[in-house]
Amino acid sequence: MLGSDTCGFRRRERITSGPPPRFGSGWWSLESHNGGEAGSDFSKRRARLRAGLVKDDRLSNRERGAAQDVGDMASKVWFITGTSKGFGRIWAEAALGRGDQVAATARNVNTLAPLIESYGERIAAIPLDVTDKAAVHAAVSEAHERFRRLDVVINNAGYGLFGAIEEVSESEAREQIETNLFGALWVTQAALPIMRAQRSGHIIQVSSIGGVNAFPTIGLYHASKWALEGFSQSLAAEVAGFGIKVTLVEPSGFATEWSGPSAKRATHLPAYDSARAVVESFRSSYMPGDPEATGPAILKVVDAVEPPLRIFFGGVGLPMMRAEYAKRIETWEEWNQVSVEAQGNLAQRKAR
Repeated sequence: MLGSDTCGFRRRERITSGPPPRFGSGWWSLESHNGGEAGSDFSKRRARLRAGLVKDDRLSNRERGAAQDVGDMASKVWFITGTSKGFGRIWAEAALGRGDQVAATARNVNTLAPLIESYGERIAAIPLDVTDKAAVHAAVSEAHERFRRLDVVINNAGYGLFGAIEEVSESEAREQIETNLFGALWVTQAALPIMRAQRSGHIIQVSSIGGVNAFPTIGLYHASKWALEGFSQSLAAEVAGFGIKVTLVEPSGFATEWSGPSAKRATHLPAYDSARAVVESFRSSYMPGDPEATGPAILKVVDAVEPPLRIFFGGVGLPMMRAEYAKRIETWEEWNQVSVEAQGNLAQRKAR
């Protein structure tokens, strides 16, 4: 079990019983967490920092750390796509269950009725198809108007397209990229002006072990996730100066509907049946992860002072990618002479 200060997150200490209170009525106060420092001037500056009205660099290191502690312990506002089931639903429930506010989107908001019944005004159920750019901007604006800020944005909406490269039709390929890649792009673009104004925020992109590795008969899904990984790493460097964090969550296999009812499948060509058999053999021998266990895990990522750019969810990712990168490095080293030869000597050629 991780300790209270492991991986950069701080434990939330409850000192009262009952439902989760707002900050100041049962959580550690700023003063107690900051060695007893008090004073209205600092409180005002802290509040202005949280509202995005002053830059972090105007505070001392001690003040900056204390203000971060307040941000960790105060109620957060989440915007999550694809909350009808799976990870999106579990993470929305985890956030709501501890007292946070959630703008939950789904194609069919009727699926969110149990959450509305349980959590009332703390959830905004917003219908959304992430492939509709105008609707995405409207949904993000609605969430911001409702809750006045956005602390966590999770791009979770997506699906798997099963089919060998030759089998996938043009429409199937375009729909996969439109949802998994452009949907995440539109949400990210809509949220960034709000987060820049706040000078804070955390964008979480749901990638996959298939965003850093690739397997037969699911190539277009891999393409969508590898592209998501690329633009998100660039994004992280672009927005770091605004106090915005970016994390790529890379789940391995979990017991969700991803490869079942939620998936789409291209028309099979018999030539690729053997490739499918290899993949199915691996899947049949693999014990999937428990999706419910990802709820506490995502809270740790969200509450981290310095969250990771990438994190595997599940125990398979790290050993798999250690082996994969060892093979890649071996190949690159084996062919490095040709790589260097391809560099050429432009200065020498121009001097002739």
